[in-house]
Order: sequence, then C-alpha cells, then structure tokens
Amino acid sequence: MNTFPLEPIEKASVDELRALQLKRLQSTLAHAYAHSPVYRAKFDAAGVQPGQCTSLDALAQFPFTTKADLRGSYPFGMFAVPRAQCVRIHASSGTTGKPTVVGYTRNDIDTWATVVARSFRASGARPGDMLHNSYGYGLFTGGLGAHYGAEKLGLTVVPFGGGQTERQVQLIQDFQPSIITVTPSYMLAIADELERQGIDPRSTSLRVGIFGAEPWTNDMRKAIEARMGIDAVDIYGLSEVIGPGVACECVETKDGPTIWEDHFYPEIIDPESGAVLPDGALGELVLTSLTKEALPIIRYRTRDLTRLLPGSARTMRRMEKITGRSDDMMIVRGVNVFPSQIEELILKRPELSAHYLCILRKDGPLDALTVAVELRSGLAPTDAHAQAAARQLAHDIKTYVGSSASIELRAAGGIERSMGKAKRVLDLRGAIK
Repeated sequence: MNTFPLEPIEKASVDELRALQLKRLQSTLAHAYAHSPVYRAKFDAAGVQPGQCTSLDALAQFPFTTKADLRGSYPFGMFAVPRAQCVRIHASSGTTGKPTVVGYTRNDIDTWATVVARSFRASGARPGDMLHNSYGYGLFTGGLGAHYGAEKLGLTVVPFGGGQTERQVQLIQDFQPSIITVTPSYMLAIADELERQGIDPRSTSLRVGIFGAEPWTNDMRKAIEARMGIDAVDIYGLSEVIGPGVACECVETKDGPTIWEDHFYPEIIDPESGAVLPDGALGELVLTSLTKEALPIIRYRTRDLTRLLPGSARTMRRMEKITGRSDDMMIVRGVNVFPSQIEELILKRPELSAHYLCILRKDGPLDALTVAVELRSGLAPTDAHAQAAARQLAHDIKTYVGSSASIELRAAGGIERSMGKAKRVLDLRGAIK
C-alpha cells in the first residue's frame, strides 16, 4: 500500500536544499519580471534585475510585495500567466477593502496538493484515515486546499465546511473520523456541543486535529489536547502565498511549523525598517514562492510575527508558532498589547473558558480596554469564585502585559462563536456616539 513516504528533499542536506532554492528563486524572479507587469514595474523602480540574484542573500535587494499591491492590481493584474490558463481563482473576504485575488494553474494546484499532503503526513495522517474537514469551502483557501491535499495523501475526506455544529458532532459520532481540520476556536465550539449533548469529547474517534487560519497559543494547544484527547498540530499558510500548507508542525515534535522551503523561501525582517534579521531574531515573516506559475509572490510581507529556528524533525527550518500579527496589535495608552498575551493569562484560570473578546473604547481622550470572557459552564458572573478570577485576571494583565483592563464576565455561551477565524478584537474607538 502507498504509505506516502518522506520526500527526499525533506531529509536532504542544507547545502542541497539551498542549491535548489537558489535555482528555483532565479527562475521565479525571471518569470515574474517577464510576465507580470506589476513586478516588472516594481523591479525597475527599485533598480534591480532578476540576473542580479546570484545568491539567496541577494534577494534582500528586491522590493517587498504587500496586500496593497494585490488590491491595487485587482482582480488579475498581478498574474504572470493569461487568466485563461488559470484553473481556479480564490480570494480573501475583502472585509477591509477590495479582496486579494489569487490564481492557480494546473501545476499550481498539484504543487498545493503536494505541500498539504506533506503537511498532513507530518501531522500523523496516513493513507486510509478519514478526515473531517471543517474549514470553509468557497473563495477561502482553507476548505479546498485541505481537501485536495488530503485526497492526494489517500485520505477519505468528509467535506463538511463550517457551521451546523450539531450536525458536525453527529457525523463525527457516526462516521468515526480520526483526523479533523478546523480553526482552533471552532474546535472549542465543537467540544462545547459534544458536552452539551452529554458526550465526553475525549471519547470520540478523533486522534489528530490540524489547526490553522488564526493565531493560537501553546496554552490553547494544551487546553484542546486535554479536553479532546488528541494531538493538536499547527498548520500555516495564507492565500497570497498559496493557501494552507506553507508550513506545518511534525506530530513527533510539535515544536513549531516546518516551512516547506523547497517551495517557499522565508525571511524575517524588522517590521519598522524592513531590514533582514538573522535566524533566531523575532520579527515579521516575509515569504517568496519558488514554484508558483500563475501568481509568483516575491518577498510578501505577511504581518505575522515569528522567528526562524533550525530544523528538527526535518532538515528545513521551523518557524516559531505564530501568536500575533503586527496589524492585530492593540496600542492601549502607549502599551503594545496582543490578544495572544491575554489568551495565555485567561487559560491559566480554571474558572474561565477560552472564549474571549478584547473591546477597545474611548474613555474621554484615553483608550480603555475591556476583556469580555466566558465563564466555565456552571459558573455565574455573580459567583464569588468568578469575581475572584476576574480580579486576578485584571491584576495579571496589568502585571504581565502592562495595560490596565476591566473584565466583563459572561455566562457560558455569552461570546459569539465564529464559524471561521475567531474575532478577538472589537475596536469601538471610532464609533459614533
């Protein structure tokens, strides 16, 4: 039976990997310059030519790509092949402006399926396993990206998508899948529904959860694993680069996603200056595609904050778990605050659940932060233990994060559930009174 063994490149020497990366990088730069008018203009404006990239370090001479570039060339202006050669189009939600549109040739779809299959294998999935796919289908890359990769690995796919939580629980009980792909916040909603139905979440057939599409902490991992009795593995990707499958944790180590460096070249930069930082330094992740045809992406600023670490289970470098984004950072009275910092403190309190929302308002001329957090089932906001937990959480936020926050306790179910990416910040500072 096909066991989808490790590809040779996953265990190749660093020298072999770097040689392949340079060859593919040079080809990608030449392809982008020759066939994408946007990249030709960007390279010319920066005074660089593809031929100048004689080493991987030389990539730093080339300009960054941002979400604004994709929105400015909406819908197909950045493509490096005729639109008719694209077999699929995906797009972001466009909730803050025009969506970012990405296209895929047939080869791109095959590459994408390959890196997702590799990711699922690294997560512990094997041919013949059943996968319950709760990522949303449609323009969002999560559902179809996971689907095609799972089929390539030889999994049986249940293409459920998001929502209908009661029905999801029913099919998990009936079909007995061993793998689930879903956002970590929606996994908690599924766990809530299992308990509501009187089912112990640890009793299901699930043994591996592959979670992505939103930042989540290692404390969240521990909470999910303890509650569900599964291995919780982090998969990383973004539509502008390809979709899910840019990187994934290996289940045997769970020490940060391994970047599939034969297809994606990573850099870490200072978010302010744009200077490239050495491996191990914390900064913004920048990614360059090495094998994409329809939409090659050069030095894309992801806004995700992380650091590059040496390989462990594979030769390729790992990235530290993403727990924040430079554009998700809240500035409260001059203090930088990330939702992940608050989440970590919430999860230390047994009285509190992992469902929370950070609400920003104006208190006169000053910013005010309220953290609305759900209590564990059976506790009321007026309960003495709940009130004590709220006081301790406010103290911890002030002590460890450096910002004052008021705590709003809500009964179980009081925080709206997301069918996709969890909404962690509600900024009302510009709201009309």
